[in-house]
Amino acid sequence: MTKPTISLLEKHWHHLSSNEVAELLDSDLVHGLNDDEVRRRRESFGANLLTPKAGKSAWLRFLLQFHQPLIYILLAAASITAFLQEWVDSGVIFGVVLINAVIGFIQESRAEDAIAALARMAASATIALRDGIKQPLPAAELVPGDIVLLAPGDKVPADLRLFHARELMTDESALTGESLPVQKHTAHIEKDAVLADRTNMAYAGTLVTRGHGAGIVVATGDITETGRISRLIAHATDLSTPLTRKMKHFSAVMMVAILGLAAFTFVVGTWRGEPPVDMLMAAVALAVGAIPEGLPAAITITLAIGVSRMARRRAIIRKLPAVETLGGATVICSDKTGTLTENQMTVQEIHAGGEIFRVSGSGYAATGEISYNGERVETRGVLRECLLAGVLCNDAALVERDGRREVAGDPTEGALLVAAEKGGLALGEMHADYPRRDELPFDSRYQYMATLHEVRDGGQVIYVKGALEKILERAVAMLNAEGSEVALDPAKIETHAHAMASRGLRVLALAKGVAEEGQALKHSHLDRLVFIGLQGMIDPPRPEAIAAVKACHNAGIAVKMITGDHAVTAAAIAVHLGLRSQEGDPPLTGRQIAALSDDELRSAVLKTTVFARVEPEQKLRLVEALQAGGQIVAMTGDGVNDAPALKQADIGIAMGLSGTEVAKEAADMLLTDDNFASIEAAVEEGRGVFDNLIKFITWTLPTNFGEGLVILTAIVFGATLPITPLQILWINMTTAGVLGLMLAFEPIDKNIMQRPPRHPAAPILTTELMWRILLVSLMLLGGAYGLFLWELETGESLEQARTVAVNVFVMGELFYLFNCRSMTHSPFHVGFFSNPLLWFGVIGMIALQLFFTYASVMNHLFASAPIGLDDWVRIVAVGLIIYFVIEAEKAWRRRG
Repeated sequence: MTKPTISLLEKHWHHLSSNEVAELLDSDLVHGLNDDEVRRRRESFGANLLTPKAGKSAWLRFLLQFHQPLIYILLAAASITAFLQEWVDSGVIFGVVLINAVIGFIQESRAEDAIAALARMAASATIALRDGIKQPLPAAELVPGDIVLLAPGDKVPADLRLFHARELMTDESALTGESLPVQKHTAHIEKDAVLADRTNMAYAGTLVTRGHGAGIVVATGDITETGRISRLIAHATDLSTPLTRKMKHFSAVMMVAILGLAAFTFVVGTWRGEPPVDMLMAAVALAVGAIPEGLPAAITITLAIGVSRMARRRAIIRKLPAVETLGGATVICSDKTGTLTENQMTVQEIHAGGEIFRVSGSGYAATGEISYNGERVETRGVLRECLLAGVLCNDAALVERDGRREVAGDPTEGALLVAAEKGGLALGEMHADYPRRDELPFDSRYQYMATLHEVRDGGQVIYVKGALEKILERAVAMLNAEGSEVALDPAKIETHAHAMASRGLRVLALAKGVAEEGQALKHSHLDRLVFIGLQGMIDPPRPEAIAAVKACHNAGIAVKMITGDHAVTAAAIAVHLGLRSQEGDPPLTGRQIAALSDDELRSAVLKTTVFARVEPEQKLRLVEALQAGGQIVAMTGDGVNDAPALKQADIGIAMGLSGTEVAKEAADMLLTDDNFASIEAAVEEGRGVFDNLIKFITWTLPTNFGEGLVILTAIVFGATLPITPLQILWINMTTAGVLGLMLAFEPIDKNIMQRPPRHPAAPILTTELMWRILLVSLMLLGGAYGLFLWELETGESLEQARTVAVNVFVMGELFYLFNCRSMTHSPFHVGFFSNPLLWFGVIGMIALQLFFTYASVMNHLFASAPIGLDDWVRIVAVGLIIYFVIEAEKAWRRRG
């Protein structure tokens, strides 16, 4: 034997016959490979394992937490204070930086493990044919050309071209998104068939749910379909989030402004003849005052609070910035099965005896009823026969697991059992009254299943279920509404079946026949069947998902369904969910996507709502196309096939219950209930987090700008500095921690989901907010500098004057804090006591300032001094002026 080449391993195996595959791989379908050939091929192709991606070391990931513009500013501030020999203040700033880094490191410590999870998924044992002998061996030892045998419960160990399949069905949902097990066969398939339609292949990592088969290994390790996905994950771009991108730009602008003002201060002072060393210290003081030391910590804590709030709403955040990113999402791309739907097949319609019955309820709980023309009906006649056939010609069972009802077996058969319960049939009694004596298992050649039952009153009956066309071929009569035999009307039955299928229902036909006593069941006994009826089922949309989709639309967020399921089914579910109208935009299939250029896809993806039969690369391509159009994309998924797109998306959302480890490790967020409604709730929380961040930034910057302006004004006019660098640090650190962080606990605006999403290109602060920040900065400048000069003019000491100036800044921030609880409404609209923690912050800040002003130790450390009651009256007056001016400005903007 000669080893196959890499080029051979990249062929379209599904398009070749099994004999052609064996010939190309120089293998033997009867005997398999010999040990010598296996050894040679393993040396060439390596083990049947995925190559793990080299991740970043722990120390490097920790150091990268400092690789942020705002952190650079803080490190510069700490270095400056150290240069000024203010060791306590320098230590405090370094401590803030360190805490910020530790929190970020912990949140992201489990990232980049997606490929390792893929490798774990592929590791399993298998049965192979070597030298004509069946041998159990580790899947890692397989090589191209090996013959693998498959049985129910097996995990497929490599990509196989099947050459034997007896009732073989595999669950490929994790790889292709197909919601139901796939029937396998051995015939060759057209060359351009998409992955989900290559039904003569079995792929690594999928599960055998029924039947037996054998296949020849055509790909191992990195060249399997699972391996191809791992390469897509490795090459998917790790995007920075909208928050980090905006903060980076914002920080860069701040850095330029701060350095510019500091340089201007130094130049002006030295030009006026002041000593250069003094002017350097003044420039440093201005820089220290203008740097918002508390901002990175505030961002981290606000995001962490968002994480806690989201967890209570069943969304677990794995990476901190994802909290805000989700709030800024403009498009949510959602998987169908289990996220938008129940992931529980449910009979919704029964056609029998010329009548159409509706079945209410969803899932595997027997809550619901069967009705005709809107009224509940008694289960008798043909309806009873139709339900009974579904119960007896059935291998599934309903079981309780962890307080939840599940199906052991085929989901479609489980749906038939639940429908019978809704009709009042007791499953145990039916099996007792009609014990099974023989069966013909489902066979893809015949496309039906048949069971033989003994009737308690005597005689035997055959029940059959399967594809309509196969049942009609063997039927000679049908039952009417009363259950009597009448002439068969195939055309009418086919019309009803087509109407049911066009609504996305999976249609099963049911029939009955008669067998002679004592005879084994044979296919020849099924030549004179009596057609009973049709049962149509679907995996129904979650009721809460319908409401959530509507809420997203009201919030200006586009919702798109991307699924591996069939286009008709996906389109029908989309109509029920309100994603599209009955005559809305047609679904775009994977084959159509493959034919589009990148430019054509960018245009199509914005106009299309439903994408069906989509392959892994195409999910990734769809996300990239949306991002190229400037969209902030949230992508949901649970399978291996979703992982590359989850990683590429601005926010990847994995299913916590049904999701594979691969999907979970690639995602930024996990849903603990696999429910789309939880995404909508998380979007609401994310918007609230961003609102609170904006509130904090709008609140803290006037202090920094005001402090810088006070220093600049003093230098320009050659006056004494109204506040010292140490006092500036006191103001910045205490107010940010005690007052500002209370804004992180602000409740979410009731109308937050009525707003359109933020434009991805919009800056953090709007023009209106920038003007507000400037206005407050000027009022703080006027109040602090004015009262500072007043104190000096009235004969008070420099220490007392500076103490008054410090308290003006603190009191101004305290009153302005109430303005910032809403950017547009008054505190009365928000509710003065809707955030109780804010009042704890106010009381705590007042206590700290009294300690700063009157404690001798603080007087010694910060050069402060006790002041009189009249001074406090003037200080509070400045704060009240700021509050009323800003409220007037907001009222003016509301009227405009």
